[in-house]
Amino acid sequence: MAEQMERYYAPVFDDDEPDEDSTVAPATYGKPNSSSVQVASPHEDLTEEEYWDPKEIDPVYSSDSSVPEEDILYMRRARDVQIVCRMNTSWRSTTSQLTSKMSSSYENSVYLAKLAEQAERYEEMVENMKTVASSNQELSVEERNLLSVAYKNVIGARRASWRIVTSIEQKEESKGNEGQVGLIKEYRQKIEAELAQICEDILEVLDKHLIPSAQTGESKVFYHKMKGDYHRYLAEFAIGDKRKTSADKSLEAYQAATEVAATDLAPTHPIRLGLALNFSVFYYEILNSPDKACHLAKAAFDDAIAELDTLSEESYKDSTLIMQLLRDNLTLWTSSEAEPQREGAAPSADTKEAETSAAPAEEQKATE
Repeated sequence: MAEQMERYYAPVFDDDEPDEDSTVAPATYGKPNSSSVQVASPHEDLTEEEYWDPKEIDPVYSSDSSVPEEDILYMRRARDVQIVCRMNTSWRSTTSQLTSKMSSSYENSVYLAKLAEQAERYEEMVENMKTVASSNQELSVEERNLLSVAYKNVIGARRASWRIVTSIEQKEESKGNEGQVGLIKEYRQKIEAELAQICEDILEVLDKHLIPSAQTGESKVFYHKMKGDYHRYLAEFAIGDKRKTSADKSLEAYQAATEVAATDLAPTHPIRLGLALNFSVFYYEILNSPDKACHLAKAAFDDAIAELDTLSEESYKDSTLIMQLLRDNLTLWTSSEAEPQREGAAPSADTKEAETSAAPAEEQKATE
């Protein structure tokens, strides 16, 4: 439509309406019967000066009432065409400018996210990656990983704080120090409010933008796994019906990711292995199902071992690292001292998980 609207000509009308087969003359600009008539050639672009000001030609805006009625009709038609031309030119220019600005804003947000990561200003990294994610387009592997790392760091610091504070609260309760317990409880609830806000924030981004825009099997698994992770984080500190709701949504997301991974990703793929690792942690710590957790982790480990010779060199390090984490968890969970997590209790710091499959080597450092 925009291309077709590049040029319009106002036909010169006689008193009677033209026949269907009649030839339409080029547009005549300037006042009718004036000596300063300008004719627009079909190969000539209109200049700014050739546009009529509606106040000059429309009796609604003019005090000149001597203009014949048929000329008023003509001038209004010509004016309308001029306005359409002007609007079309302005629209195309504005659209081009907006596209350029959007592209520039997108690239700047990615760059600022990288800069914030280097400066360890992860809240700002999150805000920049939210801008990127809201573009409703498929993110590149690098952009996807930047988003995951940003949220992993802001949520990871608070999860660690929550574990420490919860552990202290339990110790003070056992000692009967009610005064300290009250203070600790308020502080814990403050951390929980921050955790909930972060989780709800990324879950909204996933549901509104990232999951609907995912095109490849790899990205679908990545985002559904991420959704399962953040519902699991909500379930870690929630109690009662809220815990059950978060656990159900986490299970649903992990299952959706597993279905896609089974058909689209190799058993040795780092994202598929990371999914199995975190899904097994969910079974163990949230659903208190050590048997299912061990079965899932062992199956993922064995399937990867069977195809280890097909593992590409570029993903060898990431995949083998996650396989080691799977084996570590199996060893921990099958030991005589291991006990499933109680509701409201802090998850074990010894349990390993892949919070992002982008850089599992970093994740290992984060869990140490």
